[in-house]
Amino acid sequence: MSAGLVAGSRLGPYEIVAPLGAGGMGEVYRARDTRLDRIVAIKVLSSQLAADPQFQQRFDREARAISALDHPHICSLYDVGKQIPSTASGAPLSTSTEPIAFLVMQYLEGETLADRLIAGALPLDQCLQYAIQMADALDKAHRAGIVHRDLKPGNIMLTKSGVKLLDFGLAKAAAPIASAGLSMLPTTPPGLTAQGAILGTLQYMSPEQLEGRETDARTDIFAFGAVVHEMVTGQRVFEGRSQASLISAIMSTQPPSVSSLQPLAPTALDHLVARCLAKNVDERWQSAHDLKLQLTWIAGVKASAPPSTITAAPRWRERVAWAIAGFALLAVLGLLAVLASRRGNTAPAPASQFVVLPPTDARFSSEVIGQAISPDGRQIVFVAATSNNPSRLWLRSLDSLTARPLNGTDGATAPFWSPDSRSIGFFAQGKLKRLDLDGGSPQSLADAPFSLGGSWSRNGTIVYVPNLASPAYGVPAAGGTPVAITRFDRQRGEFLHGTPSFLPDGNHFLFFVGSQAAGVYAGSLDSQDVRLVLRSESNAVYAPPGYLLFVRGSTLMAQPFDAERRTVTGNASSVVDHIRRFINTVGVSVSANGTLLTRPAAAIESELAWFNRLGTRLALAAPADEYIEFALSPDESQIAFDRGDAEGMSPDVWLLDLRRRSTSRLTTNPSVDNVPIWSADGKTVAYASDHGKGLDIYQRPANQSAPDQVLLELNAPPIMFPADWSADGRHLAYYRTDPKQGNDIWVLPLVGERKPFPLIQTEFNEWQPQFSPDGKWIAYASDESGISQVYVQAFPKQSGKVSVSTAGGTQPRWRRDGKELFYLAPDRKLMSVTVKAGTTFEVDSPRPLFQTTLEVTSFRQSYAVSADGNRFLLNTPVETAVQPLTVVLNWPALLKNAK
Repeated sequence: MSAGLVAGSRLGPYEIVAPLGAGGMGEVYRARDTRLDRIVAIKVLSSQLAADPQFQQRFDREARAISALDHPHICSLYDVGKQIPSTASGAPLSTSTEPIAFLVMQYLEGETLADRLIAGALPLDQCLQYAIQMADALDKAHRAGIVHRDLKPGNIMLTKSGVKLLDFGLAKAAAPIASAGLSMLPTTPPGLTAQGAILGTLQYMSPEQLEGRETDARTDIFAFGAVVHEMVTGQRVFEGRSQASLISAIMSTQPPSVSSLQPLAPTALDHLVARCLAKNVDERWQSAHDLKLQLTWIAGVKASAPPSTITAAPRWRERVAWAIAGFALLAVLGLLAVLASRRGNTAPAPASQFVVLPPTDARFSSEVIGQAISPDGRQIVFVAATSNNPSRLWLRSLDSLTARPLNGTDGATAPFWSPDSRSIGFFAQGKLKRLDLDGGSPQSLADAPFSLGGSWSRNGTIVYVPNLASPAYGVPAAGGTPVAITRFDRQRGEFLHGTPSFLPDGNHFLFFVGSQAAGVYAGSLDSQDVRLVLRSESNAVYAPPGYLLFVRGSTLMAQPFDAERRTVTGNASSVVDHIRRFINTVGVSVSANGTLLTRPAAAIESELAWFNRLGTRLALAAPADEYIEFALSPDESQIAFDRGDAEGMSPDVWLLDLRRRSTSRLTTNPSVDNVPIWSADGKTVAYASDHGKGLDIYQRPANQSAPDQVLLELNAPPIMFPADWSADGRHLAYYRTDPKQGNDIWVLPLVGERKPFPLIQTEFNEWQPQFSPDGKWIAYASDESGISQVYVQAFPKQSGKVSVSTAGGTQPRWRRDGKELFYLAPDRKLMSVTVKAGTTFEVDSPRPLFQTTLEVTSFRQSYAVSADGNRFLLNTPVETAVQPLTVVLNWPALLKNAK
């Protein structure tokens, strides 16, 4: 051994037992800590490099890096030192005249991933498990500011407790191609030359490493993709006969998809790995946390689906396989039922699950209650959008391979079924509508500017909640006058009624109540009296043969329920994990024959990217994450956005520094903080906040130098959302929802008496006010014409209004000089209008700039405009792995497996 260490020799209190191996920069020994009598691994700097200050600094850097990490899947550092090797008696070894720098690390029993891969690919379930563990470890390191830079199978140990990552903190090599990494175990496989060892390291190097450019966490993500590809397929992702050809492959070749080499791999994994291996760092996953979330989702979907539903690419073959799996499950269950009836077999049928993908070139809506199964369990309706069409309803029979769009349902949300499974209720263009499936156009039944769901009773009445801060209303399904059937209890501090769901008698219904004592209540069509059914953080639905389904955390729970007495009994049991939710709303639908439709939790929703006026994507501004609402700071250096926690609950406001690519939490309210806006000077963020009394308006300095402070507080309802802060800092515009008035625009003066006043208050709904840069005009959206349109009127003194949009529009935004106004059209085109403002206000005809993939909504702001009006920051849906719906046949059979 070049370090001169033999069995029995010592480095301080550590007794060398045997050599373990050597890497490019170090030698590793098995040793015993004589003080604690435990086996450790000792790494020393090789004698050939010990005299080189550059390598000594690299060695020291690794020690400091590892000491900062404490994670179950990262090899632990116990000690560092510099000693002259000695004998057991303490005498110096005759061969050692200089101190040796060393690290004392956790001794790991197992084998490296490199050794394991000699035998071929790993089982898919094991690959996903290991990949999740690796991503979690990388996330921990990256959050601590540590980049591995040499992630490869030789630096990944497989142990009984999972993977352990070795060798964090390697310095950047001056010559990237020559940077052989430190290794806890040998990195040169038997039979390879030194050149082969270098090639082994090159296999996992990113393009920026090979070019000697700056590296960051995304460099590790490239190597991570290469490792995962190799684990699943058993083949290295890049190959070359020489160093030059290998480098060329890494720099220019698109590797084969995972599923083309391993047919059992889901296409979701294809996308994940391909994005890891993107040549451009901005096109990769931007954090290991994103990777972990996506892998967890893929593993969850795989675990819940039959093997035949996980067939890989091409996409059409995957869809056919899933459809065949559904047919097979139905056929098997039917056969079992026949055999049971003939033989008198009373054994319960098992539960079966399969997934439903969106139509070709379509994407399911991000709306939580965007799907429903028919009461007879034979069809599902869902909301989806294609690249050429906005969101609409689609109908799919469970025994069909395809879904078909339903005409006249553009902009639809929150579908629900009639009891006979022949009609669908939904919400669109600010109306409650019904569509009969045997023909005809949708029929408008009532106003509903921002619906919180509906339910159709067997008695022919639809119960729905038309708006935030609104009670539930009942309206005849054939048309008629809506009547309020719930009322807010001021003593309980109620501010929200939502997601109604009828019970079997067709008279009583369940609905969620937001208050200081939130829960599921039961109401009835013939009385406004209600009773508490269940303390819950989510809505609930009745499921035959006698259960309430609701969500706790992200787990779907079932609790026995007496529908006649409207009381729960017994204990709740878990049914399905990782259910999608948004605050207190969950997307669960169940049929009378025991078929359950659920929406799995999404890993990542969108990313923020810059586009020019032609619609050309310029750059990724913010990595993939959950951006529900976002606002760009006036100097364009920060983004304020809100996102929920891991379970989709309690959104907080976060700040993203675009220059440093760092994220920090601005609010920590245990309830809801959302809809952030910036002050004109960029120093303060205002937002809606729920402190147990509904949504009021709060503010906090962006540098977090002071705690949050209430700006405007009212007794709930109404609910308020901040919309814009005037350039002079004197006014804050907001819109509020009121049970009687609907949505109106109000203004809060921030100087003087600070008494809010209504600016636009009509029988219609108005929202999204935006001050002109000079403060003399205000743009807003209103549905007074029957659809949402953009208008402008003078401020603060009203003097009539000017119509800006011509065929519908929402989300108005000004250019910084006030000479141009932008808005989003119903077909998702970004529109531009030239403005001439003086004593009067004039606009030219709207002209389209480019087609977007944004969701057209009256409440969320999905884009921002640069000061010069030449760039647009879009909240773009991420084309990640397809987020399917899950269908469970005979769901009560899952209760026997409940934990």
